[in-house]
Amino acid sequence: MEKRAPRPLADRLRPKNLSEVVGQDHLVGPDGTLTRMVRSGRLQSMILWGPPGSGKTTVARLLANETSLEFEQLSAIFSGVQDLRKAFERARARRAAGKGTLLFIDEIHRFNRSQQDSFLPYMEDGTITLVGATTENPSFELNAALLSRATVLVFHRLDEAALSELVRRAEAEERRPLPLDEEARSALIAMADGDGRAVLNLAEEVLAAVPVGAKPLTRDELASLVQRRAPIYDKSRDGHYNLISALHKSVRGSDPDAALYWLARMLDAGEDPLYLARRLVRMAVEDVGLADPQAVVQALAAKDVYDFLGSPEGELALAQATIYLAVAPKSNGAYVAYKRAMRAAKESGSLMPPKHILNAPTRLMAEEGYGAGYEYDHDTPEGFSGQDYFPDDMPRQQFYDPPERGFEREVRKRLAYFAELRRRRQEKEK
Repeated sequence: MEKRAPRPLADRLRPKNLSEVVGQDHLVGPDGTLTRMVRSGRLQSMILWGPPGSGKTTVARLLANETSLEFEQLSAIFSGVQDLRKAFERARARRAAGKGTLLFIDEIHRFNRSQQDSFLPYMEDGTITLVGATTENPSFELNAALLSRATVLVFHRLDEAALSELVRRAEAEERRPLPLDEEARSALIAMADGDGRAVLNLAEEVLAAVPVGAKPLTRDELASLVQRRAPIYDKSRDGHYNLISALHKSVRGSDPDAALYWLARMLDAGEDPLYLARRLVRMAVEDVGLADPQAVVQALAAKDVYDFLGSPEGELALAQATIYLAVAPKSNGAYVAYKRAMRAAKESGSLMPPKHILNAPTRLMAEEGYGAGYEYDHDTPEGFSGQDYFPDDMPRQQFYDPPERGFEREVRKRLAYFAELRRRRQEKEK
């Protein structure tokens, strides 16, 4: 009766061996990492890291089959300490009987530190071969002790060729072509967003909704039939940081088109526009800086416009600021200068300012030489006294070195002028 029960298309099309897995040739191809492991007969514990629908669970099952290990699966979402303890006991009993266990933990990053540590002794003595699956960066989510005992294997988002192959397999399984024209077929693959399970579910939905012999659906008809799948994006996890990094580096790289794309991706996924506004202000200060002093003004203005107009009109101000920052001349001169100054401040300790730039509000302080010899810069012919403002026990240092770009080209000329006046003053004092 179980064989006659209905099964989803994605389940019916599960690969029977590693060579049938699509989109992960670097792992399961003829010279892939997992292929070599299976060929050698030595399967080590591993963490499978990749987006949803990339084949992590399927590969774990196939590894157990191809290495004659007992496959046992737990989900970190629904399992606790008791479930783990029972799984370890079953694995120990199998080992006593000469049978190994592949313990597959889905969403392993959901386990806390102590739960993750509980795997260690059973991994070390060979009671289990741990295969954990995660959509999150293992470096951030998993204990160092666990990572040191497991190999991290990266699963890629399925590309168009891999998704197209899955659609062809679905058509062969159902013994009919997808009732879609070419444009709609491409749209269906795009809707899957790199998720193999999603593309099969979408194909199954279309096949169930459109009778045999009906006219193929157009792109618009497909859109009205199936709901658009939400982008893979978690505002508190990897998707968030990956996309904001892409936006920041596109702006830094002076590519307004790529920057607009990543901005749109984040807005489309529901990112807080004010968070994006704050990041744009940071980019204006860190990457444009004094090469274009108006950059930070534009970024702050975009935040104010969004506050005033709200959504959706306010997003245009963010787009405008993104373009402005991307095409502006770039300089990290102020950013680098600040870091150099901070390093010098930590290394120099609590040096006092030189006495000539200290105020002397009391007679005692005046007697101690506070303020003595100070020259008021506005009273000098050039408006620049050239005095030394560093601590007496600290030689003069240069932290800020503006590049020859944008407004900082003029700043560099000013600094050179001040340096010449300072040199003349020093020569007079000799």
